[in-house]
Amino acid sequence: MMRLHRRALLRGTLAGGAVSIGLPLLDCFLNEHGTALAQGARLPVRFGAWMWGCGMNPERWTPKTQGPGYDLPVELRALDRELSTGGTLRDQVSILSGFDVKLDGRPNFPHTAGLIGTLTGTVPDEEHQVPAPTLDVLIAGELGGLTRFRSIEMSCAGNPNQSYSFESQSVFNAPELSPAALYARIFGPEFADPGDGTFVPDARLMLRQSVLSAVKDDRQRLLQRVGTHDQQRLDQYFTSVRQLEQQIEVLLAGPPDLDSCSRAPAPGPESLGTEVEQSTSTNRLMAELLSFALACDQTRVFSMMFSDRISGLRKAGSSSQHHQLTHDEALDPAVGYQPEATEFVYASMEAWADFIERLAEIPEGDGTLLDNCLVLGHSDVSLAKVHGINGIPMMIAGRAGGALRPGIHVSGATSPTTRVGLTIQQVMGLNVDRWGTRSMEATQPVGEIVI
Repeated sequence: MMRLHRRALLRGTLAGGAVSIGLPLLDCFLNEHGTALAQGARLPVRFGAWMWGCGMNPERWTPKTQGPGYDLPVELRALDRELSTGGTLRDQVSILSGFDVKLDGRPNFPHTAGLIGTLTGTVPDEEHQVPAPTLDVLIAGELGGLTRFRSIEMSCAGNPNQSYSFESQSVFNAPELSPAALYARIFGPEFADPGDGTFVPDARLMLRQSVLSAVKDDRQRLLQRVGTHDQQRLDQYFTSVRQLEQQIEVLLAGPPDLDSCSRAPAPGPESLGTEVEQSTSTNRLMAELLSFALACDQTRVFSMMFSDRISGLRKAGSSSQHHQLTHDEALDPAVGYQPEATEFVYASMEAWADFIERLAEIPEGDGTLLDNCLVLGHSDVSLAKVHGINGIPMMIAGRAGGALRPGIHVSGATSPTTRVGLTIQQVMGLNVDRWGTRSMEATQPVGEIVI
């Protein structure tokens, strides 16, 4: 098959002037595996985190068999769905059980120690402390400058101040709560649709880019004239300026040459709230919009909060919240678990399946969008009734562009959850050989899932 460069143009003349027309992402631009452009540049690989609150029932969630073809306990039955592209969701998801958060004598702050320890590599010394950037922020620091949006945060929980994406203790990334607002942000006037014809850069953006560059010229001189604290504040400010410059550069470059890219259809009616049916619907709408955003390379890093760490989900017509039930509902002696609280575990796993199934429905190269993603699904605890931080439930969906082997159950055998975070960072291209502090420091990735 003839190979062409992905930036090949059709050239000619029109009315005495030279014209050129760009081409879509043709098969001849790809290598024989459909995973990279023929000139060696890989198709984009994305990282995402998807969180649900208040854990699961370990005996009903953890597979009994390890390796590929693992069994599906009752609380993971949502992964038994058949995909239109063949196989089931189980083939796309690795289950990571038996990974613990190590306290080293520090308090087990309920619903916080396990979550923050897993996402930052360090267990907090105080209840609301965020001792380091979260995993998604670390990866966005590596990939965020390549896309229009450094990262996209979403939530079905309804609180714009509730986020688990932290730059630092005092700086967090507020989530989008409304699918309509997410659509306007991504696919509004600044979105460059590859189907709209010839791209014309926005002169206002060009002027703004010029102004930002002029501000940057005085950076070093200013930094030499201020104290240490102001230097830190200025460094944070200039980092934000640089991120804005990178975003403008992406906008000025025009639409990406990705064959699967098109403008998302406007989302249908939305119903926001804490009823589990509302959160499930919002999750589906957000997943659809995100799939278009990823296919158009608008971002390569995202996070979704289906329910927060103190899950406020409730059934329609009921005031009893998921979190409340995990502590107040008695164990049913006939079955050995809390039936009402467990209904929210089922709902959470169905929502996780909805989310990754949507990514698996988008074709890309010779595979799917999910094949070029690494999506971490996780909770804040194992058994919420006792605030368990041993065996934090984690899952990884996708192949990360061929770097991961999906569909495997791995037992961590009480090793720290940071082994998973270290694996993710290495797969996503970060140059790290260890991650975490004290007993949470990990030096060994989860080799069973890495190719």
